Amino acid sequence: MADPLSLLRQYNINKKEIVERDSQIIFGEFSWPKSVKTNYLKYGSGKKGAPREYYTLECLLYLLKNVMLQHSVYVRQCAAEDIPAVNRPDRKELLAYLNGETPTCASIDKSAPLEIPTQVKRAAEGEPSSVEVAAKKARFEETQVQKVREQLAARWDVNQKETAVNMDNIKSLSETMSVEKIAAIKAKRLANKRTTIKRTDNDEAMGTDLRAILDYDVDSTKDIISRERQWRTRTSILQSTGKIFAKNIFAMLQGIKAREEGRNRPQVPNPIKMPEPARIAKPQPQLSQYNRYDQERFNRQKEETEGFKIDTLGTYHGMSLKSVTEGSLAQRKAQANNLPGAPGVIAGAAAGRPKELLPAAQARQLPANGPSKRTSRTPIIIIPSANTSLITMLNAKDILQELRFMSTSDKKLQGCQRECEVLLQRKRNNQTVSYRVIDNPTKLSQQEWQRVVAVFVMGPQWQFKGWPWEGNPVDIFSKICAFHLCFSEMKLDSNVERWSVTLLRLSQNKRHMDRAVLSKFWETLDKYIAKYKPDLRY
Repeated sequence: MADPLSLLRQYNINKKEIVERDSQIIFGEFSWPKSVKTNYLKYGSGKKGAPREYYTLECLLYLLKNVMLQHSVYVRQCAAEDIPAVNRPDRKELLAYLNGETPTCASIDKSAPLEIPTQVKRAAEGEPSSVEVAAKKARFEETQVQKVREQLAARWDVNQKETAVNMDNIKSLSETMSVEKIAAIKAKRLANKRTTIKRTDNDEAMGTDLRAILDYDVDSTKDIISRERQWRTRTSILQSTGKIFAKNIFAMLQGIKAREEGRNRPQVPNPIKMPEPARIAKPQPQLSQYNRYDQERFNRQKEETEGFKIDTLGTYHGMSLKSVTEGSLAQRKAQANNLPGAPGVIAGAAAGRPKELLPAAQARQLPANGPSKRTSRTPIIIIPSANTSLITMLNAKDILQELRFMSTSDKKLQGCQRECEVLLQRKRNNQTVSYRVIDNPTKLSQQEWQRVVAVFVMGPQWQFKGWPWEGNPVDIFSKICAFHLCFSEMKLDSNVERWSVTLLRLSQNKRHMDRAVLSKFWETLDKYIAKYKPDLRY
């Protein structure tokens, strides 16, 4: 179904003529009243419980006609001609959509009720248009109806005269016709009555006038239908701005399908176990290694114990708990000099004793010669976690990586989900460098704090609660490069004015200037890392 906003965009892109006649705006075969509401939302409507307000078709068409005027002059002209004006925040996005620069816009409400257009018949050359014909009908209908009434009255008089027959000349049918002929006439009459419709001689003559009455009924019906507004259609009910069908619905369907397949899956019989091939015995190494479960072989020769005096055949059977504990303490004191940490044992190991024969506890205490864990060199950027901040986890990649500002509310309308951290990919010197962006610095370790290079501040001092350096902004900004993202039209926070931070001032309406302002962030950050943290990857 055609809607006025799409047709206005199509006619504006193709430079087609849009006809304004009386209180109607005509797009070829379709016509709407000037006061019809489109599905383009006004700025600020529909948020935080506010009612939804839409621009009218006359308002949008008047903007296209006066697009070259300054906004203040345009608003004054709208007030003088009693036409609602387009708000300044909506002006840029609306003109970009109507001129074909963008395929869609976030302010278009796909679920808004649309009014059904009126069909307009095309007039041939030299003939009056359908609007002119409709205007003439309104002045001609009373005369047509009066003429039809006169013709119906004349027919009634003729029928009355025909019925005035002399009763004296009437004879019965039985005197003039036979019984068989009368029965045949009755049967023929009944057969014709079932298959025919009664017609009169003046029907063809009155066809034109009756058609005028029917046209009057159709016009009345159109007037009633024009005041109706269709709230939901089978197309608009399936369109939603908050959810993505392929992402949300398909995920649930896949889960249901997997659950059903798991229930109906037939049980596979156990496969037949094949005999394993004979394993080839590996040759034992010549150097015997220490094994706590192979103590018997150390009792074969006394020199195999290497002076540790290990009694592999000892038992505690028949001994009391006290004798066992005292005996164990005495053994520990006697063998104190033979422990792995004792000087004698260390000296013996230095004298050339094989490492394989040392106890397991001593082997665990020896330093490992394996490679140490590689430390990360990825810089970390901290942003505020508050929803009132201009930069959040939803739009951090658009602002810092794409160098283009997009508000958090617009990202939520697109269905974006908040992530715990974002990894930026920046191209510098023909190389791709990664930056880690987080909004919860309380989970950082002491080693990760050494890689923090930038922080975006909001203004309140509670943002740095739980940070190192006792949460003092002066000490924090002396070790971390600080930035503040704000709109140039808004007043600056008093704390930010006193702090040593780099200001990034964006314009609320001039998106083409975002790249120049946000490039200042990377220039400042590169100089800071090169001077204070050159060991990081940047």
